[in-house]
Amino acid sequence: MDDVKILQALAEPTRLAIVQQLASDGEVCACDFTDCCGVSQPTVSHHLKVLREAGVVSSERRGTWIYYQLEPKAAARLANLGHLLSAGAQRTQARGHETHARSKMRPVTEVTLRLRGLA
Repeated sequence: MDDVKILQALAEPTRLAIVQQLASDGEVCACDFTDCCGVSQPTVSHHLKVLREAGVVSSERRGTWIYYQLEPKAAARLANLGHLLSAGAQRTQARGHETHARSKMRPVTEVTLRLRGLA
């Protein structure tokens, strides 16, 4: 699964709104996306095509209607990416606290050395 394609597909506000509705409702008829997104049916169709080609959604025809749902593999990959980013941010934050604590100590050490005539 190509992470870049998934992220590019989700980087557009209308497509993100479509995916959020699918995440909330589980399955949505193509005709119902115009309400959530405030765009015309041809525009919705274009966005659904982009999401389908990126592997984010899948569809099923039922008579004249097409129903869409999130693709489980894409949802799992996005969850994994979110987990990796969150873990990285937590490590960075922990290092930041450590660095911040050390930076607070440095001025005291320099001042102490100056007072003692060692600096």
